[in-house]
Amino acid sequence: MIIIPKNIIQEIAKHAKEGSPLEACGYLAGKDGEVVEIFRMTNLDKSEEHFSFDPKEQFGVIKSARGKGQELIAVYHSHPASPARLSEEDVRLAHDPDTVYVIYSLLDNKLKAFKVVDKKIVEEEIG
Repeated sequence: MIIIPKNIIQEIAKHAKEGSPLEACGYLAGKDGEVVEIFRMTNLDKSEEHFSFDPKEQFGVIKSARGKGQELIAVYHSHPASPARLSEEDVRLAHDPDTVYVIYSLLDNKLKAFKVVDKKIVEEEIG
């Protein structure tokens, strides 16, 4: 289970709407599976169907989170025109079975969370 407070969910939705029609992306940080901070990131791909992080920006987020005693709990991104589900590309690029992938769909305004274990998608409960 991942715990995402309502204000963080609202911020993810806001980022998704502001970034549309491109995918918005970023990190969720906190401790023990409970998110306390959102880090908006730049989608270098500037795409409606995929995203990638700027490595320099990524390093800055990691450093900032660690400096606050936080860990990166999840990667989030939006789907401007499709449901909140992992794409084949998302699964292919998921290399860490401990990472939670959070997706917000603008199509139906739903937020879902997943892990990828041995290339199999496991939906995570959001509390």
